[in-house]
Amino acid sequence: MRMRRILGLALAAATLAGVSAVGAVSAGAAASSPNISRDDCTAAGGQIISRPYAGYACALPDGTTQAIT
Repeated sequence: MRMRRILGLALAAATLAGVSAVGAVSAGAAASSPNISRDDCTAAGGQIISRPYAGYACALPDGTTQAIT
């Protein structure tokens, strides 16, 4: 009985570690969005916004923002 509990806890910990690693990779990929030009931004229906100390960005209709090149 004790061995099953230990194996169950080890399996749960390994599963959580795997899910955390996948989540971290996904979040990193989402955070690094590609750059876009001003013309491409307006052509895609986006709006050019000014970010303090970070330059300009394109706010797209789907809610994402991309840096202006």
